Amino acid sequence: MARKEFKYRGYTLEELQDMPLDNVIQILPSRQRRSLKRGFLPRQKKVLERIRKLKKETNKGGRPQIIKTHCRDMIILPEMVGMTFGIYNGKEYVQVQIQAEMIGSYFGEYAPTRQKVQHGDPGMGATRSSMFVPLK
Repeated sequence: MARKEFKYRGYTLEELQDMPLDNVIQILPSRQRRSLKRGFLPRQKKVLERIRKLKKETNKGGRPQIIKTHCRDMIILPEMVGMTFGIYNGKEYVQVQIQAEMIGSYFGEYAPTRQKVQHGDPGMGATRSSMFVPLK
């Protein structure tokens, strides 16, 4: 069985990558469209420049690299598909491989800043008050 071809709002990935950025912005959801119409912030421009520079290097035969960034509010664009980013979550860089299905979402959605709290059992090494909890 053939794998289903990816389409974003009726456009294939190749069509999206060939489109000018202004046309891509027009088919994104309203929140992302509004943000991009206002223009890129300086830190977002820096990430885009690094992406474009790295694409030229990989076309020449260089090995793919990880782009580390603190810019969690960057919207994933079609030109980023296939690249690997290290997105900072406040403690470490989470490696994220960008896939076609991620277009239109934000970097921060793929690097959670909070983890589920898993408390240990009371007893040895716990607080002073739990010292007197009867053990099973």
